[in-house]
Amino acid sequence: MKMERLIGILSILLQRERVTAPELAEQFEVSRRTIQRDIESLCRAGIPIATAQGAGGGISIMEGYRVDRTVLTAPEMQAILAGLRSLDSVSGTRRYAQLMEKLSARTGGLVPGGAHMLIDLSSWYKTSLPPKIELIQSAIEQHRTIRFTYFSPKGESVRTVEPCYLVFPWSAWYVWGWCRSREDFRLFKLNRMTDLTTGESFPPRAAPLPDLEPERIFPAKYQVTVLFDPSCRWRLVEEYGADRFTAEPDGRLHFTGGFPDADSVLSWVLTFGDKAELVEPEELREQLGKLAETLAHRYRRD
Repeated sequence: MKMERLIGILSILLQRERVTAPELAEQFEVSRRTIQRDIESLCRAGIPIATAQGAGGGISIMEGYRVDRTVLTAPEMQAILAGLRSLDSVSGTRRYAQLMEKLSARTGGLVPGGAHMLIDLSSWYKTSLPPKIELIQSAIEQHRTIRFTYFSPKGESVRTVEPCYLVFPWSAWYVWGWCRSREDFRLFKLNRMTDLTTGESFPPRAAPLPDLEPERIFPAKYQVTVLFDPSCRWRLVEEYGADRFTAEPDGRLHFTGGFPDADSVLSWVLTFGDKAELVEPEELREQLGKLAETLAHRYRRD
């Protein structure tokens, strides 16, 4: 894809004094015209690239602007490689690994051999999620709308969106784009989508980066206090950090935190079974008591 190719071309230019268009075309398995368009894209992005015709000519970064080829150390290149490999874990392909292999073959060791960091961004939804990511990524590059049925706590709706970014916050994939129904930028979780298709082309619009601060996306409506059995310490540390609770004299763990809605509080507390006691707020404590009575009645054997 174009972005991987641009990264590859720039990496080669940083490592070599000069390279020809036919060499790049062969390496990336595209036409010379495609390489020429890629060079134009890099120039528009502010990379000072010079081209020279004839014998001894080729493509190079302009003299005086060359970045020292040691600007990226081996550990830094390892971090980049780990990040690229993580993208392969999403799609289930070796696209980015093959890109790095191509770079290694021609740049005299640009990519170090030993990997010490492995990042796996794949999810439990290995069958349904990668096709969505591929379709949305293609729609973003081609400036085409996407249409899908969306399921949220407020109900089911059909949306048409001008996609801008694929983002990965909170261990899940989302698309950020202009929702034509709401006439505003919105964030949509991919796992809540069905019947995803691409639509017509649209003129690109200036898109702000999504503000992914949890306090804005999930504003806390309830401040809760919960007492936990000491055996729950590992979950509290994993989910909220060791500084979010204190130990009571009787050994129980005193937790306080904010939640966006009542369902989030009740469902979370219930996952701890009888090892958690919701203390505050009183209204949610009463709701949890009624819910417990309903469940007890439902599962009581006559």
